[in-house]
Amino acid sequence: MKKLFSAINIVGILFTPWSIVIALTTGLPIITVKAVAQEQSTYTKEQQAALKEAEELNKQVVKLYYEAKYSTAIPLAERALAIREKILGNVHKDVATSLHNLALLYKSQGNYQQAEPLYKRALAISEKLFGKEHLEITPGLNNLASLYREQGKYQQAEPLYKRALAIREKVLGNLHLDVAISLNNLAGLYLDVGNFTQAESLYKRALSIKQKLLKKDDQSIAYSLNNLAELYRKLGDYQQAEPLYVSALAIFEKSLGKEHINVATTLNNLATLYQIQGNYQQAEILFQRALAIREKILGKSHPDVAASLSKLGNLYQEKGNYQQAEPLLQRALAMRQNILGTEHLDFAHSLNDLAILYENRGQYQQAEPLLQRSLAITEKIIGTENLDFATGLNNLAELYRLQGNYQQAEPLYLRALPILEKIFGKEHYLVARCLQNLVVLYQAQGNISQTINFLQRALEVEERNLNLIFAVGSEQRKQNYIHKFSGTNDNIVSLSVVEGRNHQVLSNLALTTVLRRKGLVLDAMADSIQILRSQVENNRENKKLFNQWLEIQQQQSNLVFSEQRNQNAATANHQLEQLEAEKEKLEAVISAKSAEFRVQTQPVDLTTVQAKIPKDAVLVEIVQYNPFNAQAKTEEQKWGKARYAAAVLHSQGQPKWLDLGEAAAINQLANQFRAALATGKPVKKLARTLDQQVMAPIRPLLGNARQILIAPDGQLTLIPFEALTDEQNQFLIQRYAFSYLTTGRDLLRFQSGKNSASSPVLLADIDYENQKQPITVAAKPNDVRGSQNLRSPELANLVFNYLSATKDEAVAIKAILPDTQMLLGKDATETAVKHLHSPRILHLATHGFFIADAAQELKQQRSPKMLQVENPLLRSGLALAGANQRNRVPADRDDGILTALEVAGLDLRSTDLVVLSACETGSGDVKVGNGVYGLRRALVIAGSQTQVLSLWLVDDEATKLLMVKYYQNLKAGQGRHEALRSAQLELLNSPDYQHPKYWAAFVPSGNWTVLSDK
Repeated sequence: MKKLFSAINIVGILFTPWSIVIALTTGLPIITVKAVAQEQSTYTKEQQAALKEAEELNKQVVKLYYEAKYSTAIPLAERALAIREKILGNVHKDVATSLHNLALLYKSQGNYQQAEPLYKRALAISEKLFGKEHLEITPGLNNLASLYREQGKYQQAEPLYKRALAIREKVLGNLHLDVAISLNNLAGLYLDVGNFTQAESLYKRALSIKQKLLKKDDQSIAYSLNNLAELYRKLGDYQQAEPLYVSALAIFEKSLGKEHINVATTLNNLATLYQIQGNYQQAEILFQRALAIREKILGKSHPDVAASLSKLGNLYQEKGNYQQAEPLLQRALAMRQNILGTEHLDFAHSLNDLAILYENRGQYQQAEPLLQRSLAITEKIIGTENLDFATGLNNLAELYRLQGNYQQAEPLYLRALPILEKIFGKEHYLVARCLQNLVVLYQAQGNISQTINFLQRALEVEERNLNLIFAVGSEQRKQNYIHKFSGTNDNIVSLSVVEGRNHQVLSNLALTTVLRRKGLVLDAMADSIQILRSQVENNRENKKLFNQWLEIQQQQSNLVFSEQRNQNAATANHQLEQLEAEKEKLEAVISAKSAEFRVQTQPVDLTTVQAKIPKDAVLVEIVQYNPFNAQAKTEEQKWGKARYAAAVLHSQGQPKWLDLGEAAAINQLANQFRAALATGKPVKKLARTLDQQVMAPIRPLLGNARQILIAPDGQLTLIPFEALTDEQNQFLIQRYAFSYLTTGRDLLRFQSGKNSASSPVLLADIDYENQKQPITVAAKPNDVRGSQNLRSPELANLVFNYLSATKDEAVAIKAILPDTQMLLGKDATETAVKHLHSPRILHLATHGFFIADAAQELKQQRSPKMLQVENPLLRSGLALAGANQRNRVPADRDDGILTALEVAGLDLRSTDLVVLSACETGSGDVKVGNGVYGLRRALVIAGSQTQVLSLWLVDDEATKLLMVKYYQNLKAGQGRHEALRSAQLELLNSPDYQHPKYWAAFVPSGNWTVLSDK
C-alpha cells in the first residue's frame, strides 16, 4: 500500500509519493507451507527425490524473496512448481503453495498480469480440495485481494476480503487473531479509497480483539497501533496519530530489539508525520536511523532500503538541500529499476522524486520526461482515481506553469483537485496545497477573480489544519508547523499590497489571515497553560503534570546560571538538552490535556476584531513579508527581499494596505535609532528619517484617531514609536497614544481582572549579594539601573549595582496604593514571586537582563567548553535576592535568578498589570511573525493582561519619577496605557528629562483600559 504526501510546503507546492512497507499494513506473509507428508510407498525413489528437491527449491525461493532477489528466485520457483505439478498433479496443496509463491514474486516486481492467473489457479485448487467455506482458502482470497488492491482494482478486491473475513468469523468466531488480520486487510482497502469512517471502525475492532487475546506489549498489537496511526495521519489528525506511532515503536523495540525491520518501518512512519508537521530535525534523525537498520539487515540493495533513501532524499529536498537529496534519490531510482523493473509503482515514485529535484533547479527538460513516464506507469498499473495519479497530474501541471505554459497546466490541476477531494474530502491539507497551486497559476495569468476564488477556499482549509496541529505538540512543534505556512502568508500580503486597492476582498483576506496567524504560537501556549492551570485544583493528575513542567523549567534555569556548570560544560550541555527534550514532551502532553477542556470558539474574523477597536482608535498591523513572484521560473526567483507592509483598520470601514519599503533598510534605521535612544545621543534626525519610512506613509490613513493600537513586526518590535518625530518636528507621543499588541487578535482576549485577584505586590530594594565577597564587581555608571546587554555565549556572571532609588520608588507607590504588599531586601526572592497568586498589580523594581545573540555566536563557535543556550527565555530574566550567591545554592533551590522561562509558569491569571521597572525587560530574540521571545512573552503566557517593560538601560531617578507619576495617573482613573503616556509627557516637558532616553524606554503592551475597582 502506498502513502503520499507533499514534499514542498510553500506557494507552488509539489507532491511526492512515499511508500509504507506492507509488513505493517496487510498482515499477509509469503506462503511458506511445506509439502504435505505423503505415503512414501506412493512414489518412487526418483519421485521422492524430486519432491525433496522442490521443497529445497522452495526454501531457496523464500530466502531470495526476503533478499529482494526476485529475478533470481523466479526460475527456481517455476522449477519447483513444474516438479510438483508433474508428480502431484494439478490439484494438490503443495502445487497451490508453489503457485502462490511464484505469484508473489511476480507481484513484487510489479508484474501483475503474470501474478493474477497464478493466484487464481492457487485459489481454485484450494476451493476444490477444501470447499468454498473452509479456512484453508482464506489465505488465497487475501492474496488475490491484495493483488487487486495494489492495482487499484478496489471493487474486485473488496468482495474477496469480505469473503475471507466472513469465513473466519463463521469458523473461528468473532474473537480470533485471524479475524483481526482480515479486519485489518479490509480496513486498509477502505483507507485507500478514502472511506475513513469504515476503516477506523475496522482498525479499532481488530485492535480490540488483539488487546483481549494478547499481552499489551505483543508485537501484533503494535501492528494495529501503527495502522490506526496511519489512518489518523492521513486524516490530518496528528493529535491521535503520534501517540499510537510512539506506542507501536516502543512495543517493537521491547519485543524485537532496536534493530529490527518492523522498528525501521515504524520509525519511517513516525518520521513522515514529523516531516508533515515541519519537525525536520526529528524527522531526519528517525529516517537516518531507519535507513541504517535496513542496510544492516537487508544489505544495500533492497526495495526497503530504496524506500528509506527516497524518504530521506525527499526530506532534504523539502529543506532545499538539493546536493544532499540528489545522490539519495538517484540511488533509490537505480535500485528500484534493478530490483523491481520499470513497470512498478515504486519506480514511478522515484521518477517523480527526481523530476521534482530537477524542476526545483530549473532543469525543466530533464524533469518533463520523468514526470510523464511516472504518470503513465501509474495510470497503467492502478488507474486514474487515486492519490498517485493526482500527484502526477499536479506535478506535471506545476512544471508547465513554471515554464509559462498555463494552458497546459490548468486542466491538469483541475483534474487533480476533484480526485484529492474525493479521496480525502474538501478539508484536507493536500487539497489546500492543490488549491494554492491554482492560486499561483491564476495569479501568474493576472486572473484576479479566479485567484481570489481559490485563495478563499485554500485559506479556509489551511485554517482547519492549523487548528488541528495547534491543539497538540510543544511550543517548538508549533513554531515548526506555522513556518510551513509562511509562503501562503507572504503571497497574500504581496497580493493585497499590489491589488488590494482594486479588490477589497483581497485586503480583507490578507488582514484576516494575519490576524489568525501572527503570534499564534504565543496564544496557543498561553491558552494551553492557563487552561491546565485552571484544572490543577480539582485534578490530581493535571496538578502533577503542571508541577513537572514548572520543575523542568526551574532545573533548566538553575543549570544555566549555576557557577558549577563551568566545571564541566559538556556535561551541562548534555543535561540541558535532556531537560529541553523533557520539557517538549511535557508541553505536548499539556496541549493535549488542555484540549480536553478547551471551549470551542469561533474562528477569528475581521468583523469580531474590528468591533473591539474604540471609535477614536485605529489598528495598525505591521508585517514583514517576502514579495512573491508568481511568474518566477526557479525557486530562487520566487521570493524578493524582505519588506514591511502595514494594514490600517478603523472601527468602521474596510482595511487599507500599503507597502513601507525594504526591511533591511528599515531594520538598520530602527537599530540605529534604538542605540541612540539608549545612549542619550541626539536622535531627532534618526527619529525623523525612520518616521518618514514607517509612519509618514501610514498617517494619511489614520484620520482623526488619537489612539494607535500598533502591532509591529521584526526589528520594529524593539522601538518606541512615541519617540519618532513628525513633519512639525514633534514627537509622536505628543499627537498619539500608542498601545502595543502582538497582533490585533489580542483585542479578543482582553478582559478585566477576575474577583480572585489579590492585592498589589511590589518588590524593590533587593539584596542581591548577601555575602562579603560578591562574585563579580564591575564598574558601571551610578545613574543606570540594570545590567549591560551581555553577549557572552558562556553566559558570564551578571553584574549588579545596588541602588537605593528603588526603595524610594517603592515607598512612593505604597503611598498611592496603600493595600500594596511590599517585599524588600532579602524578602524579595525568587521563591516569593513564584508563590504569588494573581496579584492585581505586580511591580518589580529590579535588574533585568537579556543576553543577546547567544544562539548565533554558539552556532559559529560551538566550543564544548561553552554552555550552549539557544532558548531566548533562558537568556532573559530578572535578578532577585541572593542573585550574586547563586553558586552556593543547590541546583533545586532558589538561586536568585528568575528567568523568562520560569516567569511563564507564574500564576498571573487575574493580574491586570505587570510593571517591570528595570532595564531591558522588553528585549528578547525577534522572531518575524511571532513577536519578541523574552519577558513580555513569558508574562502573557503566565496570564497577565497588561505589561509595561523597558527597551534599554534606564536612568534610576527618571524611572522613579516616571513610575510615581504613572501610579498617580492610574489612581486618578486613567487607562493603563494613557496613564503612562501622561507621565512620559510630564518628563518630556521637564528641562532635565526632555531626551527620550529618559521617558521613552518603557512601552505599554496588552490591555489599555482603566483598571477595574476591587
